[in-house]
Amino acid sequence: MGSSTENSAYGPARNPWDLERVPGGSSGGSAAAVAGGLCAGALGTDTGGSIRQPAALCGCVGLKPTYGRVSRYGLVAFASSLDQIGPFTKDVRDSATLLRVISGMDPRDSTSVPEPVPDYAAALNGNIKGLKIGLPKEYFIGGLDREVTASVNTAVRQLEKLGAEIVEISLPHTDYAVAVYYIIATAEASANLARFDGIRYGLRVDGADPLELYSRTRGAGFGAEVKRRIILGTYVLSSGYYDAYYLRAQKVRTLIRQDFLKAFEKVDVIVTPTTPTPAFKAGEKSDEPMQMYLSDIFTISCNLAGICGVSLPCGFSTNPRLPIGLQILGQPFGEETLLKVAHAYEQATAWHMERPGL
Repeated sequence: MGSSTENSAYGPARNPWDLERVPGGSSGGSAAAVAGGLCAGALGTDTGGSIRQPAALCGCVGLKPTYGRVSRYGLVAFASSLDQIGPFTKDVRDSATLLRVISGMDPRDSTSVPEPVPDYAAALNGNIKGLKIGLPKEYFIGGLDREVTASVNTAVRQLEKLGAEIVEISLPHTDYAVAVYYIIATAEASANLARFDGIRYGLRVDGADPLELYSRTRGAGFGAEVKRRIILGTYVLSSGYYDAYYLRAQKVRTLIRQDFLKAFEKVDVIVTPTTPTPAFKAGEKSDEPMQMYLSDIFTISCNLAGICGVSLPCGFSTNPRLPIGLQILGQPFGEETLLKVAHAYEQATAWHMERPGL
């Protein structure tokens, strides 16, 4: 868990653009593998940005499908109402191709939605004339890196040149997204990971009695960040706090989703930065969990609302030279339009042609 892969039980992954920097997380290994040319594509799991954020930091394409679009059967659940599997690829067409393969109804996953699966690649015709693109004022905030702002603004102008209409919109409950996410996600993690007790699932460290077995197993089997989230989640679900935290967070989550649905009555897609900064150095935020959590500030709302989103390269910082990501958000089951806009922008620019070391 986390935005850097530094908490991985297998050790940290490295960003192929700069080995001293993180590749993002938690699916940073998949992003690094694709960006570094180790494979043509990979899968990740996006709970609060864990596909889009690593894709932005590593300079590849990362797609988080609509909740229910891809089966979660076989996935070790973190937060069941947020998790969604999606592809990492080098370009948008590969992403469309891979998404079609993994999408569809699965009777083994009760959250899988029986929506027909279109030929996503067929929608990539480059024509986005007349489409309306929303710019949420809440996402262009203080603390956003200057070069990230410049790259995203340049990308917006490029989309306008391609014939899209830019519309300023508001997503008024955005400020609550991080707090809501870290209540709901930790609560669901606490419940989901309770089964890893050394008896039914996972690692087992024996003890003199069942209580010692449980405590030793869970102490050895989970890293510091996972333990932190389990403890937070157990707290917000505990007697006396459930209504004050978890129930209230679910109500605000509904308001966040309604913000998006209302915005999509006016626009076809929404464009934002993917991350507030380019990749940070390994160890830079390890002792500051809140700073690490804020790395997902622009990606979290998409999961809370259950909509689809993609990150693709839109520029580089100058010193050091690191990728910058553009996030495009689409309506529920609106992946066709989402990918069409992403592909049109990608083909009008050369950022997707850049590779580490070249």
